Amino acid sequence: MKKYNIGVDLGGTKVLCAIIETSQKSSNKEKSAPKVLFEVKKKTKKEKGNEKVITKLFEALDELFKISKIKKEEINSIGIAAAGQIEREKGILINACNLECKNLELKKLVEEKYNIKTNLANDVEAAAIGELLLGAGKKHKNILCVFVGTGIGSSIIIDRKIYKGSTGSAGEIGHIIVDLNGRNCSCGGVGCLEAYASRSAIENRIKGAIKKGRASIITDLTDEQSFSTKHIKSALDAHDEVVSQYVNEAIEYLSGGLASAMNFFNPELIILGGGLIQGVDRKSVV
Repeated sequence: MKKYNIGVDLGGTKVLCAIIETSQKSSNKEKSAPKVLFEVKKKTKKEKGNEKVITKLFEALDELFKISKIKKEEINSIGIAAAGQIEREKGILINACNLECKNLELKKLVEEKYNIKTNLANDVEAAAIGELLLGAGKKHKNILCVFVGTGIGSSIIIDRKIYKGSTGSAGEIGHIIVDLNGRNCSCGGVGCLEAYASRSAIENRIKGAIKKGRASIITDLTDEQSFSTKHIKSALDAHDEVVSQYVNEAIEYLSGGLASAMNFFNPELIILGGGLIQGVDRKSVV
C-alpha cells in the first residue's frame, strides 16, 4: 500500500485538506492515530454552489501538493467528508444546504482531475467512525454523535456500525422539528433544530437584534458582514448581553433536541463536537 492518504473536510465555512501518513506501526494492540504531515485550509463562506465549491476544493488540493512536494503517485486515496446528504457508492453530494450544492459529483470530478481513488462520506459520519475507532467511543456500542457548527449534523452508531437508514440519510438531528410554526431553515423546511441551535442561527439572531438597535461588542470585533465562533467566544468572554442571550437560547434548544434523541434512541453515549462546541467552552457562557 502507498504511504500517504489525503483527508478533506468540506464544510459550510471552510475546506480543510491534509496529507496523512498511514504506514505507522503501533506498539500496542489499539490502533494509533495517523500522523498529519501537511494541511491547507480555505474559507468557503462566500463560495456557494457546485461550481464555486469544486473550484475552491481544487485550489486547496493543488496548494497541498505544492507545499508538501509529495507526488500524486504516492497518494493511495482521497477521502472527502462533506456536510450534507450523500450517495456513497457514486460519491455524489446530493444536497448540502449550507454550501448550496445539489447533485455535485465529487468523486467523479476529483478522480478525473487527480487520477487518485476518491471516497465520499458525510462529515459527521466520518467523525463518528474516528471517535469509534480512536476517540471517546472506543469502549461503547451504541452512540449518537452530534456536531454543531455552521449547521447541525449527527450520526447514529448501533452495535459499533453506522446506521444509515433505508435511503442512507439517517441521523439528520439538525432537521428534527422543534417548532411547527417556527423559523425557516436552510433546508427549505420550517422549525428545524438547526434554525435554532447552530452557529448560523445564533449569528442571525444577533444580527437581527443589532438591526433593531441593540448594542453588541461583536460589531467591534470584525469588519466583515458575518462573524465566526471566535468572535462569539470573545463577546461571551466580555459578558456581552446580546450574544449571551442568543447563545443561551441555542443551548436550550440543543438540550431539548438531545433529550428527545435520548428518549427515542437510548444511546450509551452522546459525543458532541463541531466548531461551535469546540470553540465556546462552558466557562464562556453566562
